[in-house]
Amino acid sequence: MEYKRFGSRMVLRIDRGEEVLTQLRRAAEQEGIRLAAVSGLGAVGDFTVGVFHTAERQYHAHRFQGDFEIVSLVGTITTKDGEFYAHLHMSAGDTEGRVLGGHLNEAVISATCELVLEIMDGTVERRFDPETGLNLMEF
Repeated sequence: MEYKRFGSRMVLRIDRGEEVLTQLRRAAEQEGIRLAAVSGLGAVGDFTVGVFHTAERQYHAHRFQGDFEIVSLVGTITTKDGEFYAHLHMSAGDTEGRVLGGHLNEAVISATCELVLEIMDGTVERRFDPETGLNLMEF
């Protein structure tokens, strides 16, 4: 992974074989980023995404392997218990043009991934909400 910061924006390149959330965390911690919007695209060969089942209050994950193009990767960087917390969703298209996606658990890059971070001053902390079973933003 390599990146360059431009004031309140940062551009990252995540390389083949690197995992997206791991590299995003590394860059955010190196730069002291506690609040940001994330967007990206690229190519992924192995990824796990989930869907939150509200009645059960838990995620059901699915792993996909093969040649996929990241159609959209969006989300936020916030904090939980004062530590880095990323909430990302990703959709990826297969060789037949079908798109799969959901809450991103893991994504290993097969060629390259380009991320842009819009960094904001301040912090938004997350707290577990027992009613929904989610870590919600707390303002």
